[in-house]
Amino acid sequence: MLNYEVEPRLLESLLPAGVEMDRWRGTLYVSVVGFLFAETRVLGLTIPAHRTFQEVNLRFYVRRHVGPEVRRGVVFIRELVPRRAISLIARLIYNEPYHAVPMRHRFEPVGDETVREYSWRSGEDWTHLTARTRGAAQPLVADSEEEFITEHYWGYTRQRDGGTIEYRVEHPRWNVWTATDARLDGDTAAVYGDAFARLLTGPPRSAFVAAGSAVTVFRPTRIR
Repeated sequence: MLNYEVEPRLLESLLPAGVEMDRWRGTLYVSVVGFLFAETRVLGLTIPAHRTFQEVNLRFYVRRHVGPEVRRGVVFIRELVPRRAISLIARLIYNEPYHAVPMRHRFEPVGDETVREYSWRSGEDWTHLTARTRGAAQPLVADSEEEFITEHYWGYTRQRDGGTIEYRVEHPRWNVWTATDARLDGDTAAVYGDAFARLLTGPPRSAFVAAGSAVTVFRPTRIR
C-alpha cells in the first residue's frame, strides 16, 4: 500500500453522491494497493482458472453517516486485473472501474528482507509496484495512519444514472509491516491518466504491507 497526499479538486468529480471525503489528521490520501486473490468465489461459486489472480487498484477514502453510525469506505478510481472475465463480472455486479491488462507478481526473499512486487503491462512496457519488508508483521496501532488506511469496511460506487451503491467488506484487523524502498515505476498515465500520473511520480508519503486474510465482499445495495 503506497499512500500519496492528494488535493481535493482531483477527486471531486469522482465522489459518489451521499458520501464525503475522509481524512486522517487533515490529510486526504489516495493509495495504490497491490494484492493477490486466492481461492476466490463469486456468489459462492468458483470460476475455473480464475481462483487466484493479482489486482492493483488506485483508491481514495470516504465516509457516510447513517444515523449515529459512521461508515468508512473506499472509492476505486481504477482496478487492474489480469483476466477479462474478472473485469466483466465486477463491472456487472458492482459497476466498478475494472480494466484487464497482463499482470504478474513475485514474492522473493533477499537476505533478511522480502521483496513483494506487482507488475502490469501497458503497451510494450511494464509498470512495477514494489516494497521491501523485514521481520514479522505487527498489530495495528490505534489511531495510526496504517489503521486509517486499512480499517475502511465499505465500498461506494457511482452508478450511470448518478445514484450510489454501497457494499460491506468484512475481514479481521490486519497486521502490517512498514515498507522500505517502496516505489511505483513505469507509465502510470496509461491506466490512471495524466493528472494522477503526476501525483504518483514522486515518492509516497507512506508505505506499508498488510498480512492479509480471508475477506468477504457482500452484495451491493443502492443508497436511498
